[in-house]
Amino acid sequence: MLMTEPLVVSIPHRLGREEALRRIKSGFTGAHQHFAHLVTISEESWQDNRLTFRASALGQSASGLIDVQENCVVLNVQLTWLLARFANAATKLIQRQGTLMLEKK
Repeated sequence: MLMTEPLVVSIPHRLGREEALRRIKSGFTGAHQHFAHLVTISEESWQDNRLTFRASALGQSASGLIDVQENCVVLNVQLTWLLARFANAATKLIQRQGTLMLEKK
């Protein structure tokens, strides 16, 4: 059994759940096209305001969820030990991209 480590990123917003959800849905689609050379999304399932997904990178699989709340978006991904080594850089990228999606326009 592979050891996993959680990567949790919380991104605050002032959009309300509906607008944040709309932006995250469209942004997630764009992000996995933009980062297709790094990450492959193999499963993606929205249920209300929660996205459950499976992804792979560097030959390793990870599962996670994105929970869109009234005043923040929380990403929780279970990473294998190898992917967890890249978590610090990934966290910064996720926060930057997520904040760009949620900024008032």
